[in-house]
Amino acid sequence: MKIFCIGRNYVDHVKELNNVIPDAPVIFMKPDTALLKDEEPFYHPAFSQDIHHEVELVIRINRVGKKIQKEFASKYYKEIGLGIDFTARDVQAQQKAKGLPWEIAKGFDGSAPIGEFISVENIKDLKNLNFSLTKNGTMVQQGNSSLMMYSFDDIIHYISQYFTLKVGDLIYTGTPAGVGKVEIGDVLEGFIEGEKMLHCEVK
Repeated sequence: MKIFCIGRNYVDHVKELNNVIPDAPVIFMKPDTALLKDEEPFYHPAFSQDIHHEVELVIRINRVGKKIQKEFASKYYKEIGLGIDFTARDVQAQQKAKGLPWEIAKGFDGSAPIGEFISVENIKDLKNLNFSLTKNGTMVQQGNSSLMMYSFDDIIHYISQYFTLKVGDLIYTGTPAGVGKVEIGDVLEGFIEGEKMLHCEVK
């Protein structure tokens, strides 16, 4: 099982981090040890003083595919879920400043909480899907799939040109604006169309 992540897929998030808007999907990966399931708590790592939450819609791949054409991409997933891409922002900045890869800031243990999934058959419009994240009951992030620069199908098409997709692979599709620091004791809850899909406590 592979975990793909798409960076810089919402313009407002790109701007809040003063990054350059990409001309193709930005792909990075997390190992399977990053995954947190079944409301497991997230243990704040000692190596960072600036862990940020990034809530994202997540696609779960349901069939093997390679070099998938965009018009057929929708056949490769039947469920949409919600996840958090935890990022050690201070570590990431240090790595970027040195021109080094920043997997240690994104792929560390527990950095990918995953919530429940819903069938695409129960979603009225995949291109107009609202999702959000609260921290201690206060809304901190809100997004809509219509604001993605690269759609679910765009992403699947692009990734599959380089990597064979297999059943169970996950694709975190990017975060909207509003990312911010988490502290020990925080409770994060994620929603799709107002329905709670994810719960994660920071310890």
